[in-house]
Amino acid sequence: MERRAGPYGFGPAGSELSWLPAPATWAALSVAAQAGTPGSTLELYRAALRVRRTHPALARDADGVTWLETAGPGVLAFRRTGGGAELTCVVNLSDAPALIDGYGQPVVTSAELTRQGVGHVLSVDATAWFERR
Repeated sequence: MERRAGPYGFGPAGSELSWLPAPATWAALSVAAQAGTPGSTLELYRAALRVRRTHPALARDADGVTWLETAGPGVLAFRRTGGGAELTCVVNLSDAPALIDGYGQPVVTSAELTRQGVGHVLSVDATAWFERR
């Protein structure tokens, strides 16, 4: 059996070879490559998991989900409240950047937000979580 190069940390500790093919492009997807890298998928998930564990609006006794009106088609927003705090998730599913306003301070974003006036611009295929306490 031919062994293939680089499991990129997806195998036993200390292993350098894998019986599965591992394209070179997978190296950038490993924990070692993404740890501490702003904007990486790993750091996005770590930030989201921290919020999920600690935010009062996501506690078991928090209120349910409230769907919100948005400024345009293709933008989805919902909110949870609890413990004197609100957490709002806004998703831009449209084909253009969306101006969003009035949801609070950004906590976690899947893409960098830019400021425009009093609001934020959420890029296409991006999600942002905002809190208000």
